[in-house]
Amino acid sequence: MSTPLPPGNETAEVWLMPVFTAKAGHETELRNALRSLQTLSRQDCGCLEYTVYADVQRPGTFVMLEGWTCHEDLEAHNQQQHVKDFVEAVRPLLEKPFSVTTLAPLD
Repeated sequence: MSTPLPPGNETAEVWLMPVFTAKAGHETELRNALRSLQTLSRQDCGCLEYTVYADVQRPGTFVMLEGWTCHEDLEAHNQQQHVKDFVEAVRPLLEKPFSVTTLAPLD
């Protein structure tokens, strides 16, 4: 899973907002997988923030806020076995592929 960045931003902090939508009947499985990923990912080098939220207006939808000190740390995180295992494990639980939005603060 690679995250595109504007040229020249490789050393800037990286903030992402992935969104996951569970297939009906798989909400608890997805929640548990996300909770486990959250615990493991918070230990990865360069992690500034890694929190999963349940969308109270859309049951079965989970939004993650993750922040990394730089693009290199994010890429190293994405190569961790726990991330690869998570991506494979949740694929059959998802209504549609998860989306990832790259965020930037307003000036």
